[in-house]
Amino acid sequence: RAVNARGHIGLQQLSSLALSGRTLLGPKKSCKFVVDESTDQSTLICSAVRLMESLDLSSTAGQLLNETIQAQNKEFKTGTSTLLFLVGVWSNAVVECLQQNIPVSAIVSVMSEGLTSCCERVRCLQKSIHDVNKMLVSSSVRLNAFKSKTPQTGHDNCVLNPFICLNLEKNISVPEVIKINSSSPQEDNSDSSKCLVSPLPGFGSAKPAGDRSTSVISGSSVTTSSCSKHRLSHSRYFTLRKRHFSNEKTITSGLQDNFQGYISRQSAIPCQCDSLGHLAAALSHGNRTSVKLLQSIVAYQQERVECSGSSQLNVAEIVTCCLLGLPESCSCVSPGLVTLVSPAQATVIKHFEEKPLRILLMDSDLTEQYRHIGFNRSCNIRTMLEHPHLGEGGAGDSWLSSTLNILKCFEVDLVLVTGNVCENLMDRCIANSILVIGSVAQEVVCAFGKATSAQPVTYLTQLNPSCVGIGAQAELWKACDGRVMDLGELVPVRIKVQGSLLLTAVLTTTVVSKIQLIEDQFWNLVYRLHHALNDDKVFLGGGAVELLCLSHIQMLIKQPLDPTNKSTVRVLCSPWLAASATEYRSAVLQALASGWKQYLTVVMCNAALASSELEAGSSVDCHLKKAEDSGSPSAYILEEFRRGDLLGGVSGPSTDCNKSLKIYDNVTAKTEAWWRALDLVLLVLQTDAEIIMG
Repeated sequence: RAVNARGHIGLQQLSSLALSGRTLLGPKKSCKFVVDESTDQSTLICSAVRLMESLDLSSTAGQLLNETIQAQNKEFKTGTSTLLFLVGVWSNAVVECLQQNIPVSAIVSVMSEGLTSCCERVRCLQKSIHDVNKMLVSSSVRLNAFKSKTPQTGHDNCVLNPFICLNLEKNISVPEVIKINSSSPQEDNSDSSKCLVSPLPGFGSAKPAGDRSTSVISGSSVTTSSCSKHRLSHSRYFTLRKRHFSNEKTITSGLQDNFQGYISRQSAIPCQCDSLGHLAAALSHGNRTSVKLLQSIVAYQQERVECSGSSQLNVAEIVTCCLLGLPESCSCVSPGLVTLVSPAQATVIKHFEEKPLRILLMDSDLTEQYRHIGFNRSCNIRTMLEHPHLGEGGAGDSWLSSTLNILKCFEVDLVLVTGNVCENLMDRCIANSILVIGSVAQEVVCAFGKATSAQPVTYLTQLNPSCVGIGAQAELWKACDGRVMDLGELVPVRIKVQGSLLLTAVLTTTVVSKIQLIEDQFWNLVYRLHHALNDDKVFLGGGAVELLCLSHIQMLIKQPLDPTNKSTVRVLCSPWLAASATEYRSAVLQALASGWKQYLTVVMCNAALASSELEAGSSVDCHLKKAEDSGSPSAYILEEFRRGDLLGGVSGPSTDCNKSLKIYDNVTAKTEAWWRALDLVLLVLQTDAEIIMG
């Protein structure tokens, strides 16, 4: 509706689509509810990728925008919100340049050269991972020394740490076990404010400091006491599911020495393990829950490789499992594969107990009709019946029987399939105590194949004794307190293999619409750390890079353009354009700078650091003036970053326990988002110009 048919329609469409993602920018972004009109179901999103999946992208510009964002997400899993925002503001900036009768060729050339110059200039704000780790570890040591002198309240340690959950999954007891309170919820018992376990040093609680909510487990029920007794129960967006705990208790005794041994091993690990955890927090931009899980994963992976000097995060050995019905504080990291199965499949697992299982891996569908690529039948031929059966049984009984006989012949106990599984075959396998799990990630098949020496097959007819592995174990998954969970329709189970490095991040929530949101946030942080380690460098965060870009463009605008410069003539392509390049250059560079300025102002407004974009813009202008007066804008920005006063602390949420924590950004993902945004805008600009002018 806002598109002017007489103007550049493509640029207007880009600006209109990008406008819907302004609130997704920055560490304190505002999430959006997306409602499906056909089903009235809703989901919560916080990324440009999910937003694009929900918008009407029937226009050509919309399709190009979606492809650009999908390409950024496929390669980096981060930077998509920045890309979407810059596409919008730079589209508006280019339209303003066109209204000033600036030639298209001048816009394309000057904006490209300006972005190239800015990317060169901000290299001084890159820090190596080694230097950042040293600084983060030293800051953490100073912070711990300060906290050791500060009296702690009773509520600081009242949340289970995800790394403790990891230790419980490894059957390691904790040094302090608090007795289970059996008093009624109405009684005011001081012991109820304590936690089942105390957190490990170096890892914070899973809730913000000062959170007074506690959970007390008594018998088979769960009682939650909090300062606020009111709960939202009637909103259609917040569908709560009741969680159930079995009466079985798995708290064992006699494992105190094992935990002490684990602590002694942890003390011998070099500081590199801790530094990666601090780096993950510095890249999280306020995503606390995911930080705890990622720190647990980093510590576990570093321990398994005995800190041999490898500083890489192995993303291929990480999978996720979303559990609906448990509070978010129950999120943890569990070795092996945690997945959801039906109650009938869970009964098969109970018969397995602790015995090693013979495992079969299938990299295909386990159905009668499956044919791998190259052997699919023609789509215009419909087979009514291949082998007529004059006796009893249906057409598929022979395939079911032969498949089941093959599994029995090789004594297979567990089958992991990457694709779909025939339901009838699933039922027959359950009746014969064979567990079949479908839709398994490819990473799981690779990890279990290495650990069990099992060779994945495409068809069961390819099966031979060397393809079957041994050594897998299956059990019902237990929560952090050691209790078996029953979520009603689905039951979480865990499959582990000795020697496998596979880890499952168990993401829990009681809000249906937050499942996708929590999983997206977790993977976003995982890939932030992964790309930072691959680049071996990071940018200073908190708007430092964008502020230096603004300062650098101001300097370029004030510099006179030398017409005799051969590079200038090459950029502007023609003598008549080079003659008036000074006027065009100033206006186009100012349009390029407006994108980063609006980026900073919107981030500040989203973070509630300014009451309006006008106030935020004034704050940015003040910093630019100080940077210019200092004589060295980069030195000024570095000093402001060190003090933590850059743009009013826009880098993330500030609490007493993380004031000294610096915020960093990915280098390649950020600059690639800039270039993809500008390339898309210039592509649409030139395409519109060709259509308008013929």
